[in-house]
Amino acid sequence: MAPRKHRINGWAATATAVLFLTGLRSAFDHPALAALVLAAAVAATVVARRIRRKARAARRGAVNLHQLEPVEFEHFLADLCRRDGCRGVRVVGGAGDLAADVLYTDPRGRRGLIQAKRYQRGNGVGNEHVQMVNGTYRDAHGCAHASIVTTSHFTPAAKQFASRVGIALVDESRLNAWIGGRRAAAPWN
Repeated sequence: MAPRKHRINGWAATATAVLFLTGLRSAFDHPALAALVLAAAVAATVVARRIRRKARAARRGAVNLHQLEPVEFEHFLADLCRRDGCRGVRVVGGAGDLAADVLYTDPRGRRGLIQAKRYQRGNGVGNEHVQMVNGTYRDAHGCAHASIVTTSHFTPAAKQFASRVGIALVDESRLNAWIGGRRAAAPWN
């Protein structure tokens, strides 16, 4: 299983502050430890900036979505939600995420969930993913609606079941329309 992912902006700021204070306190007694702490803080900041920069570039169409890491794709989708007026957008994906990668409140004030599937073309998202989202989005996450967003396509069984239970499926074509500014293509519409 993938390691638990945290919201990068808050994580980087918190990690940097904790590491700085720990390093400052220990610097006088343990200079080697202080250097290690400082290096870790710098690395955390660099990683956070890299992820944000890639997400911004992808939003402009300058990056191939298939080349993003899964966590970068989740942050990219969160940025699209923010761009289109969602509030309270949080990236929550990772092990034990109960089929949620992005949680948000849409422009109409309804809580929503996105399960992100950054798949290569030709690898379809199957019915099992729709079933997992359907089993958790209302009760575990308190959402009014849910969607699965992929860089690929959905199997016929996934489409049929999603239609029956009301889960929005955003395939590569609809995702590209959403990226291009067609708000009607957003998962909550």
